[in-house]
Amino acid sequence: MTDQATKHAKLTIDGVSDPIELPIYSGSVGPDVIDVGKLTSQGYFTYDPGFVSTASCDSEITYIDGDNGVLLHRGYPIEQLAEKSDYLELCYLLLNGELPNSAESADFVDTIKHHTMVNEQLRSFFKGFSPNAHPMAILCGVVGALSAFYHDSTDIDNAEHRKITAHRLIAKMPTLAAMSYKHAQGQPFIYPRNDLGYAENFLHMMFATPCEDYQVSPTIAKAMDRIFLLHADHEQNASTSTVRLAGSTGANPFASIAAGIAALWGPSHGGANEAVLNMLDEIGSVDNIPEYIKKAKDKNDPFRIMGFGHRVYKNYDPRAKVMQQTCHEVLEELGVEDNPVLAMARELERIALEDEYFVEKRLYPNVDFYSGIILKAIGIPVEMFTVIFATGRTPGWIAHWNEMISGPYKIGRPRQLYKGYTKRDYPN
Repeated sequence: MTDQATKHAKLTIDGVSDPIELPIYSGSVGPDVIDVGKLTSQGYFTYDPGFVSTASCDSEITYIDGDNGVLLHRGYPIEQLAEKSDYLELCYLLLNGELPNSAESADFVDTIKHHTMVNEQLRSFFKGFSPNAHPMAILCGVVGALSAFYHDSTDIDNAEHRKITAHRLIAKMPTLAAMSYKHAQGQPFIYPRNDLGYAENFLHMMFATPCEDYQVSPTIAKAMDRIFLLHADHEQNASTSTVRLAGSTGANPFASIAAGIAALWGPSHGGANEAVLNMLDEIGSVDNIPEYIKKAKDKNDPFRIMGFGHRVYKNYDPRAKVMQQTCHEVLEELGVEDNPVLAMARELERIALEDEYFVEKRLYPNVDFYSGIILKAIGIPVEMFTVIFATGRTPGWIAHWNEMISGPYKIGRPRQLYKGYTKRDYPN
């Protein structure tokens, strides 16, 4: 956002003779914003449920144009990053603002690899969770607990501390995610291996056991890397805004990220790909799809097709285009064409791209639809889907937190339109 207003808006309110002049600022791209900050001094504030028309901050990290299906990270289109880059390079880009050169890339990858282990005492921390605890409940708890182990990097005013914390979180999230899975399975934890790539290492910790190694397919590793990459950041969504809000209080970064994980857990946010698989379970078989399509078109029927359309994207989700290709590569690699769940998913995809109802309403398959199918095909249980989302989103959260902490900021304090009782006396 420019420091100087490019133009002004005038707000006239009944009974007020002089209009209130509000500055209008322009970003580097996207719509202009009206600064309503001075309304408070005039005795007013705005009403915007869900903050759908409110910019809570200025940022240089990610830009979304939902009408045209555009997603840029530091100016780079997501399609180009998915084709030419990888997850760890994108992490570096989100954190530092520029792509790394070869030396910077090698150093960053080496740093992440040597931060993948967690404090051994955290192993006993997992024993406090019920074996049937949801992995997101575990992840939320253990990430918040990291602040009890890494006191040397919780000074939010120290740039080096913030850098170390960013590296630790990106490196340790796959380890903690895999440990959450192993705990639910009743299997021993598998230590990370520094000779493996980021996605390979995660899959190895998920599926290897002390008595049997797990050979990671390059196609599957590439698909997992893309899942992480495509979920790395998505501007001021609910969880990222939660991280910023928690961080604005001065909370340590581990607590702030744990707050983001809690927000992500909601089925309307990170739980969407889990909802896709639950929907497919409800449909039951390909033969039942026509009936459920009819139900989805009925405004009076509560059933909804999950994984289609997006709150932000009114055009095709650019991440979904990449994930669609990856999904087909994985299904071909695994040879699971006869899987009934995946057969339903493919038929729904076909209908959504051809049916006039879906096309007119722009209910295209979104990234959650394809990522859920991929994870199901790989053998990852539904309850782990949001954990993987959280793992991929970590660099976005920490980049936004660091961006806020690095400059002047205010503690978040939304207002309200009060509709309760006016003052009344306590009865005698």
